[in-house]
Amino acid sequence: MADINTVARSFADYYYGIFDKDRSQLAPLYRDASMLTFEGQQFLGAKAVVEKLASLPFQAVRHRVSTVDAQPANPQGSSIIVSVTGQLLVDEESNPQQFSQTFQLISEAGSYWVYNDIFRLNYG
Repeated sequence: MADINTVARSFADYYYGIFDKDRSQLAPLYRDASMLTFEGQQFLGAKAVVEKLASLPFQAVRHRVSTVDAQPANPQGSSIIVSVTGQLLVDEESNPQQFSQTFQLISEAGSYWVYNDIFRLNYG
C-alpha cells in the first residue's frame, strides 16, 4: 500500500485542481454510496453530490491548500481519512475564505473514491 500521506496529498492536488477548473467533472470520484455534507446539508449519491457542487453560486474558484493530514480509516488499510484546511477565493473577491474539508477515501482497484465528504467554511 502506498504511503497514506502521499495518497492524501496527491488526492487533494487532483481534487482541487479539477474543482477549480470544472467542478462538474468530479463525478468519477464519487459513487452511489457517497455522501457530501456541505455546510450542514447532506447529499447522497454521485449525481446529487456533483449537482450540489456544480450549482454553487460562483463562476470561478481557487483553492489554496494549507494542510493535508491523513490517517488510516480501518485496520485493513483499505480506506483513508483525509483532513484538508485552506483558503478559497471566489469570483473577483480579494479576501479569501477559510475552509476545512474531510474525506474518507475507499481503495478500489488501485485508486480511491470518495465515500464521505464534509465541507465547512470557517468563520471568526
